[in-house]
Amino acid sequence: MAKLVQIRVGADLVALACRGDPRAQCEIYSAVAPATFALVRRLVGSGAHAEDLFQDTMMTFYERLSSYHAEAALGAWLRQIAVSKCLMYLRSPWQRARLQLDAGWQEDASHASFSLACYPAPAVESLDIERAVARLSATARAVVWLFEAEGYSHDEIGRAFGRTASFSKSQLARASSVARMV
Repeated sequence: MAKLVQIRVGADLVALACRGDPRAQCEIYSAVAPATFALVRRLVGSGAHAEDLFQDTMMTFYERLSSYHAEAALGAWLRQIAVSKCLMYLRSPWQRARLQLDAGWQEDASHASFSLACYPAPAVESLDIERAVARLSATARAVVWLFEAEGYSHDEIGRAFGRTASFSKSQLARASSVARMV
């Protein structure tokens, strides 16, 4: 699957889609949807939240399509919309409250009386990157994906989160230490 920034859509197809041509809109959707959903899922994690954010991203994409000026690839323009939606979600007070509740639940579970010592450690060969990334906090997962896969700089990531470049660097360092424990 191609990255969003690598997806090229012809200007004539975009023009037809802007005029409301359903075939053109469907063709654009078919070209960009898989990469867009993959990006959203990797930034916020799997599940219903990713599906909702994907749908919201695509709705915004079509609502704003007439304002696209082809200064960059259509996929790059859509990537900005998707990343912005995901970061707004990750920064929301509701998301922070949910993460605190999840952390509290995990802490309670760690004090339970059962032991996980009887389970063997996974073999190095079976290391699954998806599982390693899933263990990260939502913020760390977003920083890792934006930096490693999407090619954002630490400055760009810091600005996207309303923080500094050192915030991005520290999140990336913490994430790599968590990944080494997997």
